[in-house]
Amino acid sequence: MADRGSMYEGIPAELPEELIETLCAAGSVRIERIVSRGHASPPGFRYDQKENEFVLVLTGSAGITLADTGETIVLAAGDYLNIPAGVRHRVEWTDPDGDTVWLAVFYGIVSSIKV
Repeated sequence: MADRGSMYEGIPAELPEELIETLCAAGSVRIERIVSRGHASPPGFRYDQKENEFVLVLTGSAGITLADTGETIVLAAGDYLNIPAGVRHRVEWTDPDGDTVWLAVFYGIVSSIKV
């Protein structure tokens, strides 16, 4: 049976912590909906993941800092970022005035693909 849903439904009025929901997963792939409302990574914290992460901002905006360059990448609705495994990063900020809805796809390390 096919699953159906909406990326914008079921978001609580109060959101003291980010809302993270796994939408589907199979093998080395996991797809999540993340909803942020002014959330950021804790001071000094950096993600250091063993899997690649592709994020797409559907609504709102966010700033992600990559540890190796110190660059903060600003993402608005429609922007995506593909973060390779092992690239330490943090969420500096998300839109404090509304929901930032992310689609996050976590996937195993893939060898280069030639087209």
